[in-house]
Amino acid sequence: MKNTDLSAIYSPSDIRKMDEKQLKDLALAMRKALLEKVSAHGGHVGPNLGMIEAIIALHYVFNTPEDKIVFDVSHQTYPHKMLTGRMQAFTDPAHYDDVTGYTNPQESDYDLFSLGHTSSAVSLASGLAKARDLKGGKENVIAVIGDGSLSGGVAFEGLDYGATLGTNFIVVVNDNDMSIAENHGGIYADLRLLRDTNGTADNNLFRAMGFAYRYVHHGNDISSLINMFRSVKDINYPVVVHINTMKGMGLPVAEADKEKFHFSAPFDLKTGEVYSPNAASETSEGYDDLFANQLLERMKELPELVVISAGTPGVIGFSPARRKEAGSQYVDVGIAEQQAVAMASGLAKGGARPVVALASTFLQRAYDQFSQDIALNHQPATFVVFYGSIFGINDETHLGFFDLGLLSNIPNLLVLTPTCKEEFLAMLRWSEDQRKKPVVIRVPGGAVRSDSKITILEDYSCPSYEIVRKGSRIALIGVGTFLPIMQQAAENLAMKGLDPMVINPREVSTLDTACLDSIKDFDIIITAEDGIIDGGFGQKVASYLGDTDVKVINLGLPKEFLNRYNAVELQRECNLNPDGVADIVMSALK
Repeated sequence: MKNTDLSAIYSPSDIRKMDEKQLKDLALAMRKALLEKVSAHGGHVGPNLGMIEAIIALHYVFNTPEDKIVFDVSHQTYPHKMLTGRMQAFTDPAHYDDVTGYTNPQESDYDLFSLGHTSSAVSLASGLAKARDLKGGKENVIAVIGDGSLSGGVAFEGLDYGATLGTNFIVVVNDNDMSIAENHGGIYADLRLLRDTNGTADNNLFRAMGFAYRYVHHGNDISSLINMFRSVKDINYPVVVHINTMKGMGLPVAEADKEKFHFSAPFDLKTGEVYSPNAASETSEGYDDLFANQLLERMKELPELVVISAGTPGVIGFSPARRKEAGSQYVDVGIAEQQAVAMASGLAKGGARPVVALASTFLQRAYDQFSQDIALNHQPATFVVFYGSIFGINDETHLGFFDLGLLSNIPNLLVLTPTCKEEFLAMLRWSEDQRKKPVVIRVPGGAVRSDSKITILEDYSCPSYEIVRKGSRIALIGVGTFLPIMQQAAENLAMKGLDPMVINPREVSTLDTACLDSIKDFDIIITAEDGIIDGGFGQKVASYLGDTDVKVINLGLPKEFLNRYNAVELQRECNLNPDGVADIVMSALK
């Protein structure tokens, strides 16, 4: 290969022909290509820049795909994809969207699992190792997990079992002293001590759990990594290889601000300034800002109020400055949603006022805690769910439209669905003050919407639907984000001589039976929700009205792992736009 021609690399076998000098040149060329792509296209910046050398060394030493590598989270696998037949997706702008941002078995045999959540790689790899042993195989099994992911409970469960395998099982811990933001948790003092003592400290979590232990201080030095991986290749017992890497390596702005450049929209390579197609959106207030600002003000009034994040402070608007302002009234438990929810139960029991803020896609990891520790025990904690919408993240590993069905069917749990800025802030303030029940508030999807005409309640604890447009024969019920769609559909139908009623249910966990009884003699009721139809709000309405003559039509999303969908196109396919709703009404009337 001449002048590190990246287009000549189709598989790891191509780099195994190189000497270490060529591998170092390869790392430079890959870093340059990655920087060009992520700066123009956006994506996970810091995690990938920090893992280039380690991924080159892994594929150089191990005989992949026969030897199996499981990447935790897998947002650090752009270099892995470059070396496993997908180089064009990182060197040719016309092909930037050919691959996902995470491992995906549909793309390559080198990708073993679709992984976008955290902490599960060790458990998955332990299953691969056990399957190998049962079948008499000899391949190496390697789990690659970051220090931030070690805070997740399933990581400890995987380590606990993996140490007992007694056969080849290699865990590579990528330690860059960062999660998405700074690390939180007691294990990180031990990791820091190991880094400071070149891996010789007596306090060693991995040895305590039963693993052999190796340390690489220069985790971005290809020669050191190759030597270490060669020393553990074909090993016949479980071992942890702890590598000390630099997150964002090779991009000064990313090295200086690791939190900002964990993930980024397109940006200027020199200044780090993020490009925005709409300059106004740069200064507009988001729901994350509304949430953080209101909570910071309430903290001044209520010293027992505490906001809990599970390793994603940026999602909920708590920037470094806001975290500093909140002080001890802000708690980050690390990437540990189960801890966040269970801790909230204990805080509520102890008389504090916990507000847990999570991204929709991650809350499912704490389903048992929502059910048992919170709902069964009637603990008055508040949970604010971000990105729970068709307008959230569209990768199949990070979908945010399953939460309504998951949470609304847990007894004792009130799930509120605000439609606008005013309703969101009112529900949030009410929930912070009330001591009756656990409350989930689902942040509206998309841009912040204001509605001065929305009716604000003093108490949201009982079902009370709002009729926002009076009408007859036809009722359009729009949940949360989709209320404006129903309002516009009603206007479209009014132009056709019809007079639809429009209803804001405000919540999806219980039914306002009095309101539903008042419209049971209508011809048509259409529900629209920003979530899947199966097990959702609309089906509850249809079930309640099942013995009446009214025709109930449920609109929502399919129960599928949709991948990289276009939200506008998906709305059109599911009739979740004003024209679609109006067409369904006209068709039903015929």
